[in-house]
Amino acid sequence: MKIRMTFNGQSITGTLHDNPSSRDFYAMLPLDLEIEDYSTNEKIVHLPRKLTTEGKGPFGDERPGDIAYWSPWGNLVFYYDGYRYDPGLIRLGRCDGSFDMLRRPGRYPVHLERIE
Repeated sequence: MKIRMTFNGQSITGTLHDNPSSRDFYAMLPLDLEIEDYSTNEKIVHLPRKLTTEGKGPFGDERPGDIAYWSPWGNLVFYYDGYRYDPGLIRLGRCDGSFDMLRRPGRYPVHLERIE
């Protein structure tokens, strides 16, 4: 499952894992929402509803470029710097290629869509 995220005139593509949470997110697309800074290593997007948590489980090899779901709050997380696994996280997939645009501070309208 491939996705595209566009904000501030630039796009990132990503590949989602085949798990129930990723499929639930993919079924919601397309979406027009807002992306914003959170902490010093991630951007977040608040979804219109919570995703299933059936994809939940521990994972390792956390790295920048990961796309995750923070189940306690119901938001997407796009990591652009290092992070550590937390039991509230469900990894949905990874950004393909460069994700430098995530480092640009601020809030922006964001368009999330499927790539067929």
